[in-house]
Amino acid sequence: MKISKILVILFLGLFVFTSCEDGKKKAEEEKERLERQEAERAAGLQAEEERMEWEANSIAAKTMEDDSLSSLSSALQNAELAQTFTEEEGPYTIFAPTNEAFEKVDRATLDTLMKTENREKLSDVLKYHVVEDEITAEELSERIDEGNGEFSITTLSGASLNALKSGDDILLKDENGNTSKIIKTNIEASNGVIHQIDGVMMRKKS
Repeated sequence: MKISKILVILFLGLFVFTSCEDGKKKAEEEKERLERQEAERAAGLQAEEERMEWEANSIAAKTMEDDSLSSLSSALQNAELAQTFTEEEGPYTIFAPTNEAFEKVDRATLDTLMKTENREKLSDVLKYHVVEDEITAEELSERIDEGNGEFSITTLSGASLNALKSGDDILLKDENGNTSKIIKTNIEASNGVIHQIDGVMMRKKS
């Protein structure tokens, strides 16, 4: 009888101990789960803040905030390229025509390009001003010197531009032989660099 009571007490003690241990283990697991959730949430918020800051300093954002590039900004949106130059990592170099540069373009030609049905043509014109690489003005100058006065640049459109010097100025010559001067250099963006130019460059018509 005494042995039975002892066994019962031992069993109950073991049960209580096991239950306590299980409770502690579950509490620890729940704590760890909540800590993981909090860490993941914090990491997600940080990543979102970094993404927003990155996009706020993107090429598209830089053109939008510069009043002298408002025509280019509108053109990028019409061509559905604004999102590309906001979200894509690149890096890109964009030779950005100023508002005055766009004013030099024949009005009828510009109005035609800005029509919805000509979005692909407008996109092609704009991509002719973009290089899929980050090239500072200093690097561009060095490459011109290394090329004996001229440096050929393949643009995002697939066509080429030639960079050359005229005194202290760097010029870009399009496929039609027309030149545009770089008037402001090395505007840094999160996904590349912007150089402002005083002309709109055009590919040779096929």
